[in-house]
Amino acid sequence: MMPVLALGVSLIVIDGTIVNVALPEIIDALQMDLSEAEWTNSLYALVFAALLIAVGATADRFGRRRLFVLGAVVFALASALAAVAGSAEMLLLARALQGVGGAMVLPTSLSLVNANFHGRDRAAAFGIWGATIAGMAAVGPVLGGWLTTDFSWRLIFWINPPLALLVIVGTLLLVPESKEPGAPGLRDWFGVLLISAGLALLIFGLIEGETYGWWSATADVPGWWPLPGSPVPWSLGASAVLLVGFVAWTQWRSGRGKATLIDLSLFRLPTFRWGGATILIVSLGEFGVIFVIPLFLQNVLGMSALGAGLVILALAAGALVSGGVAAPVSRRLGGHRIVQLGMLLEIAGILWFAFVVAPGVSPWVFVAPLAVYGLGVGFATAQLTNVALADVPVAESGQASAVQSTLRQVGSALGTAVLGVALALAVTSQVTSSVEAQGVPAAQAEEVAMAVKASAGTAIPRLAEDPRTAPLAPALDQSFADAVQVVGWTAAAFVFLGLITSLRIPGNRRRDGT
Repeated sequence: MMPVLALGVSLIVIDGTIVNVALPEIIDALQMDLSEAEWTNSLYALVFAALLIAVGATADRFGRRRLFVLGAVVFALASALAAVAGSAEMLLLARALQGVGGAMVLPTSLSLVNANFHGRDRAAAFGIWGATIAGMAAVGPVLGGWLTTDFSWRLIFWINPPLALLVIVGTLLLVPESKEPGAPGLRDWFGVLLISAGLALLIFGLIEGETYGWWSATADVPGWWPLPGSPVPWSLGASAVLLVGFVAWTQWRSGRGKATLIDLSLFRLPTFRWGGATILIVSLGEFGVIFVIPLFLQNVLGMSALGAGLVILALAAGALVSGGVAAPVSRRLGGHRIVQLGMLLEIAGILWFAFVVAPGVSPWVFVAPLAVYGLGVGFATAQLTNVALADVPVAESGQASAVQSTLRQVGSALGTAVLGVALALAVTSQVTSSVEAQGVPAAQAEEVAMAVKASAGTAIPRLAEDPRTAPLAPALDQSFADAVQVVGWTAAAFVFLGLITSLRIPGNRRRDGT
């Protein structure tokens, strides 16, 4: 059963990262403008996160396996549409549909694990699930770089339908159906609207803050935006209103004995409440740091997309190893302890990486720290989900799994946004000061800094090739390396905060197999 579920999850996770390295080829092929290129990734994440909770509640009532298979079908068809896309509009439509399919697959896979595995097998199953999440996020850039470089960008989508077919057949043959006929499902349609719109606006604000401006509007604000200033603060404010409104609406319906989309009493369970808080916080550091590593490897060390992906593959290898051994270690230490061990390894790996970041260093010195980091991610991600769902009744595992998945997605988006801001501020400060130290006037130094910041470092190779700015290349490389170090310290701080939060998770020796 687990290989089938893991393969389904792999497709969803890889597609969140595989497009990044293929984007330049896609832009040229489809004549996309900057906004369309940005939405190629953003739209997938936006739709995916917005629908998780609604899908999770639906799965409890109508069948978790049924929704899992339906999600695989939608994802396969959407991938085929993306592969044959002849315009930017068709590709964006396909990416949105992929997000719908992904939102069906991820929480239902987790709830199927929660419903079908117990005792000793439970820790092993969650180890495989968590290692898949952690490892495949790092595999995406490698696979995308290889397929795009040696074949065509369309293959990054064409590989999905045959693999999805394997998932569908394997699920129908090997995975038993799991559902609760008495579960509320989607009886609360107004609640679905509130939570889905609230999450969509939240993810939009977090993803597009750096593009449109967190408060003041930038030059990139789209022409369709009718209100003054940037759309980001309006989006985040409306999100807060809708999400608070959702909680109030749910409490009102619950007090009158009506069906609700989420059973808020789940948050009275200490394992669910503190496990969810830890998932949210740790995701800020875990996924945000992956964003900056390829930028440094490609823009400062001059690696190709495929080469950078191969270095990052050490992270995936570490996650897969720790996911495999998580079960026996969990039986010895307990699920909550292995979560804390994982986060300690994550902190050690991030700090080690930040310590060795420097221009001119061999890229292979990052293999060891990334492997340690991957070991930590595999331990923490696998068993953190196990612990968070340990006391959740099987009848509510769909909605509980969706809540946990949503917290992970929000944390990922927030982490990318926060660490992106940290990178931008550090790059601006470091580049400006280092370029001025070379005797460049302040106005021109600021102009160079803005070019490096706006391009997330991709302007550095171009500036190094231009005879007018080539003398500045060593200073630019050092400045970007210093900025990446700042991001590393920040990510480690988030994971450390998650470690502190995890200390509030009660040890559970009934469900984690110990």
